[in-house]
Amino acid sequence: MRISDILLEKGTNVVTIDSQKSIHEAIGRLSENRIGALIVTSEGEGAAGIITERDILRKCGERCGAVKDSNVSGETVCSSLVEDAMTKELVVGAPSDDPNYVMGVMTEKRIRHLPIMDEGNLVGIVSIGDLVNAHLEEMVFKGQTLKDYLARNSSP
Repeated sequence: MRISDILLEKGTNVVTIDSQKSIHEAIGRLSENRIGALIVTSEGEGAAGIITERDILRKCGERCGAVKDSNVSGETVCSSLVEDAMTKELVVGAPSDDPNYVMGVMTEKRIRHLPIMDEGNLVGIVSIGDLVNAHLEEMVFKGQTLKDYLARNSSP
C-alpha cells in the first residue's frame, strides 16, 4: 500500500485558503468542510503553508490575552490574518510514500495533517485518521485472509 492508494480511496480534494484571508474566514471554512486543516495559498506560490485548528487556537489565545490586557473594547480575536497564524515550513509527503513511514514522520513532527506533493504540485492531503483507517483496513483484510487460508487447509 502507498499514500496514492489512500488518496484513491478518500479523494484528492484539498480545501485551501489565501494567506490574506482572516482567521475568522479560516474558521468558517474548516467548520463548513468538517476538516482540521487548510492548505494556505499565496499569490505566485502554490502551497505557502498550512493552518490547522491548533494554529488558530494558539493565535486566538495570544490575541485574547492582548485584548484583555489592553482593555480595548471592540477588538476581535478573529481580525488576524491567516498568514499570521499559519505554519510556513511545510512537511510534505509523496504519493509513493509508505503509509507507515508517513505515520512515523507525522508522529515525530507532532502533526496531524500532511500535504501530498507530486513534482511540486499539491495532489492531496492525508490526516493521521486516514492513516489509522488504512492500517486498520489492511489488518482486517490480512486477518480475514489468514482465517480463510486456515479454514481451507485445516485437517478435519
